[in-house]
Amino acid sequence: MAFSWHGVFPALLTPFTANDEPDLDLFGKNLDAQLDAGVDGIILGGTLGEASTLQTEEKKQLVEYSLKKLGGKIPVVMNIAESSAREALNQVKNAEKWGVQGLMALPPMRYKSDEGETIAWFTMIANATSLPVMIYNNPVDYKIEVTPDMFAELAVCENITAIKESTRDVTNVTRMRNRFGDRFKLLCGVDTLAMEELCLGADGWVAGLVDAFPHETVAIYRLVKAGKIAEATSIYRWFMPLLELDIHPKLVQYIKLAATATGIGSEYVRAPRLPITGVERQQVMAVINEGIRTRPELPDYLSL
Repeated sequence: MAFSWHGVFPALLTPFTANDEPDLDLFGKNLDAQLDAGVDGIILGGTLGEASTLQTEEKKQLVEYSLKKLGGKIPVVMNIAESSAREALNQVKNAEKWGVQGLMALPPMRYKSDEGETIAWFTMIANATSLPVMIYNNPVDYKIEVTPDMFAELAVCENITAIKESTRDVTNVTRMRNRFGDRFKLLCGVDTLAMEELCLGADGWVAGLVDAFPHETVAIYRLVKAGKIAEATSIYRWFMPLLELDIHPKLVQYIKLAATATGIGSEYVRAPRLPITGVERQQVMAVINEGIRTRPELPDYLSL
């Protein structure tokens, strides 16, 4: 499936059962909600998917289930987040074998590679596949920044076609456009900056709170791209307290709690993560419950 990196791509949660196994029934329920909301693709095994705790067989389960359920309606993208080159290449090979339509690639895990090593890492991944690759640029969480100069070197890899922009610097959208034009598609990777970056010309949004509030997320994207800024702003302002759950170290627990509250997720996480309790839980639930209580009526955004 040929596809364009544009629109809303949920970084999907991996729901687990009480027995610590992937809950495919609940995963399918969330996937149905995403399709109904009008998302443009899905990303499996990212940070919100608890990538570091998933076994290869579990990734295969999620990929094969998604491909069968979606039936080619939207692309399935798999995340590559590994510590060694050998394992990264194994996962790229698996992704192709399983039939995904694209890859998202993180820099090396647990080692702060320098510029040359980072360029070599992404080049290795791109050269090992014919699939389109989106580079996840998140120096805040992963301590490695891919600079415009580095992207200039990576541009020789024709299948590196997109960037998940998570530097927290909205100016980077303009810097990249000024330097590269449309060579790379730019997708915002930080929920609390999404509307700002979309207004500056980002092509899409790799979203987190979409896992609990898919319709509102897609509505903002569609309204901005249709030039209906005031309508999008009204929804975005309502959404902001919820979107801030995406920029906390416990974003997985928080967003799983939100998805549980909206009926399309569960709280189960995989150790070393633990469910949140006590005052912390009360504070997060207060934000979620207020968001649900004041949930806005949406315009017919799918017709835009």
